[in-house]
Amino acid sequence: MMDLNLDAPHSMGTTIIGVTYNGGVVLGADSRTSTGEMRFPLFFTLLGCTLRIELPTRSQQLTDNVYVCRSGSAADSQVVSDYVRYFLHQHTIQLGQPATVKVSANLIRMLAYNNKNMLQTGLIVGGWDKYKGGKIYGIPLGGTVVEQPFAIGGSGSSYLYGFFDQAWKENMTKEEAEQLVVKAVSLAIARDGASGGVVRTVIINSEGVTRNFYPGDKLQLWLEELEPQNSLLDILNAAGPEPMAI
Repeated sequence: MMDLNLDAPHSMGTTIIGVTYNGGVVLGADSRTSTGEMRFPLFFTLLGCTLRIELPTRSQQLTDNVYVCRSGSAADSQVVSDYVRYFLHQHTIQLGQPATVKVSANLIRMLAYNNKNMLQTGLIVGGWDKYKGGKIYGIPLGGTVVEQPFAIGGSGSSYLYGFFDQAWKENMTKEEAEQLVVKAVSLAIARDGASGGVVRTVIINSEGVTRNFYPGDKLQLWLEELEPQNSLLDILNAAGPEPMAI
């Protein structure tokens, strides 16, 4: 598995993941946004500031069948995504059919490469088309495009390479793939101070798109994490959780 740190050396507090399974792809992300040393929590999602799998923020829909997850500079990644979405709309009108995942990824690759000295962003493109099925493409800094069975990015990805080495397997079911994504994002939230909030997933296959939401207080806990409490006294008296099985 090629080690793609999608937004090094300038990480900006994100965990984004794309995984293929035997019928499509699952994309997932947390909901925390950062600026410098400031971390913006969940309530900002109500203002549309940190939804990484919603328009117009960290991850967004490019076509009916293709989404992009964005890490690094929110401004850089959003303008790239907006341009590509416009180009793909024109492409669909001209061809009379949806663009493929590969075409979408190559458009992003072209913009990222041609502007590599000005952009600080890494992206994951995922989707389904009738020619190739479910595909995931990683596009790190510099504009390389690499087709992968799974891709991880953002500051939280540093904690996930070993986890995916152990937990990843081919020909997963939809349920197994989504469970893997949610578990991986929860691990990044536990270890990475710049990732947090909730987990949102998008499942893309021949039947269309399904979006799911997992609130932060319902995520499984990793070793040394504390259960959500209402007071400091509750925290001091709380027993430590059991390690979460992979």
